[in-house]
Amino acid sequence: MVVIKLDQVKLHAFHGVYSGEPLVGGDFEVNLEVEYDDAGIAFDALQDTISYVSLFDLVNSRMKVPTPLLEKVGKLILDDVFDMFPFIKSSRISIFKLQAPIPNFQGRVGISLNRVY
Repeated sequence: MVVIKLDQVKLHAFHGVYSGEPLVGGDFEVNLEVEYDDAGIAFDALQDTISYVSLFDLVNSRMKVPTPLLEKVGKLILDDVFDMFPFIKSSRISIFKLQAPIPNFQGRVGISLNRVY
């Protein structure tokens, strides 16, 4: 099995349900893993694998669409990945809000979704 990863991708987006979040936006971190079977693949050309540029483009496009809940954003990204690469065996995503609008809170909040196909 091969795992293609996007790790600690930082993006500014407009997700959230609290006042101001959809207007001001915030900084997010996205981690994505896509796993597929490498049996019989020579890995001599980009066509022999999943381009991490294609994965980033999917993530970047979805993150640009303001959405109240991160769970929905993650679901839509995984849907897009499977639509583009229907041969994958599993996918995992985590999305973290780096500055949560919680008084006196230091840290990050986020979601994780896992799928097995």
